[in-house]
Amino acid sequence: MIDREHDLPVARQAKVLNLARSTVYYRPRPVSAETLALMRRLDELHLDFPFAGARMLALLLQREGVPIGRRRVSTLMKRMGVEAIYRRPNTRKPAPGHRIYPYLLRGVKIERPNHVWAMDITYIPMRRGFVYLAAVVDVASRRVLAHRVSITMEAAFCVEALEEALARHGKPEIFNTDQGSQFTSHEFTSVLTTANVSISMDGKGAWRDNVFVERLWRSVKYEEVYLRAYDSVSEARASIGRYLAFYNQGRPHSSLDGRTSNEVYFDRQAQAPQSA
Repeated sequence: MIDREHDLPVARQAKVLNLARSTVYYRPRPVSAETLALMRRLDELHLDFPFAGARMLALLLQREGVPIGRRRVSTLMKRMGVEAIYRRPNTRKPAPGHRIYPYLLRGVKIERPNHVWAMDITYIPMRRGFVYLAAVVDVASRRVLAHRVSITMEAAFCVEALEEALARHGKPEIFNTDQGSQFTSHEFTSVLTTANVSISMDGKGAWRDNVFVERLWRSVKYEEVYLRAYDSVSEARASIGRYLAFYNQGRPHSSLDGRTSNEVYFDRQAQAPQSA
């Protein structure tokens, strides 16, 4: 928005755009190497113990010799976009203008491609910093239909991934997410309602929270992310893209009887008209 190489002074550009000069000149402080290492360890612990809240994670870290308190862990978890998964009353109020949709998958048997798609966001550590990965997954085949890597958790990159999935693969009957603000925003849900797709949302903190995508995150992190230390966002984006291509095309899945996601997705798609 602000062009620092433009002939027009930065102060004048800020005035034209109605931006505070303090905002224009602000430079975010880089995250320390110590904090990044701590966030990575928290991510590993959360992946292994998704039920653990800030108090338990703090105790686990303390047992590893890390002097840290519950409040510090809670702050880092919010920054990473993770929370403990367990059943609790749904007392969360949606953001102004955001609608919460009911959960539609209870008792539903998902056996064919494009019946149900799911989407989620996860934290991805790098050597110096971190990014977020969003992915759209076909539940029946585990196939990643589209993904995006972003430095922020705003809705825009989720919308981009959703629009790509719809453009390339048609549309599902049901689209499932959690109640994250990215997914409850009008910007996101309007894409689905316009396409006539039924929207399903997990209850806040429910045990089932996007379990379909959680399996993908475990594979991505243990088979790709934790084996590398990305030096830049572009490197993370390219390397994760290569892994997800392998995940679809070459990686056998025990839950799919040893077949790949592509084999199941395209085989079942071809059989669908014949069985109708």
